[in-house]
Amino acid sequence: MIKIEELENQINKKQIKGIYLLYGEETFLLEQQVEKIKRIFGEKVKGINYILIDETNVQELISDIETPAFGFEKKLIIAKNTGIFKREGKGRSGGPSKELKEKINEYIKQNIDLINEATIIIFIDNEVEKNSIYNTIEKLGVICNFEEQKPFQIIKRLKNICNAYKVNVNENILQYLIESCGTNMQDLINEIRKLIEFTGENGSIEKEAIDKLCIKKIESVIFDLTDNLGQKKTKEAIDVLHNLITAKEPIQKILITLYNHFKKLYFVKLAVAYDEDIASSLNLKPNQMFLVNKYKLQSKSFKTSELRKIIQEIEDLDYKYKIGLIDLNVGLEAILCTYCS
Repeated sequence: MIKIEELENQINKKQIKGIYLLYGEETFLLEQQVEKIKRIFGEKVKGINYILIDETNVQELISDIETPAFGFEKKLIIAKNTGIFKREGKGRSGGPSKELKEKINEYIKQNIDLINEATIIIFIDNEVEKNSIYNTIEKLGVICNFEEQKPFQIIKRLKNICNAYKVNVNENILQYLIESCGTNMQDLINEIRKLIEFTGENGSIEKEAIDKLCIKKIESVIFDLTDNLGQKKTKEAIDVLHNLITAKEPIQKILITLYNHFKKLYFVKLAVAYDEDIASSLNLKPNQMFLVNKYKLQSKSFKTSELRKIIQEIEDLDYKYKIGLIDLNVGLEAILCTYCS
């Protein structure tokens, strides 16, 4: 298995192998590399030298490999979500049979020279299990797990993009961008392009530009709301709530996000009190570890009893709303005002 950066380097140098297995949660970077391979491959004629395989026609994979790409030197086969890397019964309608998987595995082992000479096969999946086909590709081809990028990796990529456009930005600003907009690479690429266009060549991206131009994740906005709440700033907390509603965030989603946020603050208070690991208590992913300090710092503005009370009030509001006793907007504002007072 190779790292994403190593795969990117190989493809940038046009060092294309015969068989790939690309999988993982970071689909933006994965698809980006697939598109690069397609461009390097050149002219594609669907059904002749460009074949698309999925779970519905994976049984045709071997015959597609063996059929000549008439008029072309090589054939490109994209085999996406075929189910051959899952246990029997995990795919739609049971997925490919064990017999078919064994047949494909044996074929790859016995015909790898043919594959390398006349075919490029790219298997793409969301998640895989290390079965016999996985092991064969690991020995004879290239496997890359596109794991979600950690903040320091994202910062490096975003900084490289800014450098390419001769726009200055420091790492603290990029960290703030990630905290505001999340870790999804597609979203962050879109946001950094806006910021580059706004800033212009030789300019510097500032925090104010992020606040002005970028689409913040609701979780980030809830952090702002809770900061104001912790400082007893009623007007500011209500303003954040109104801005979310104006931005057409569903009030039910705001309620759920706020509820989950206060539960996490409560878990942090308990973790600190009982000397437990905060990241484990919050069930954070590796690329979310930067949230530990944010939650820990914010939790200091609340007493454990206050958090319990707010959580209970939100649960009560949800119940009263469902039986038609109160409007959610009014109820949320009442909770915020009551706490601040």
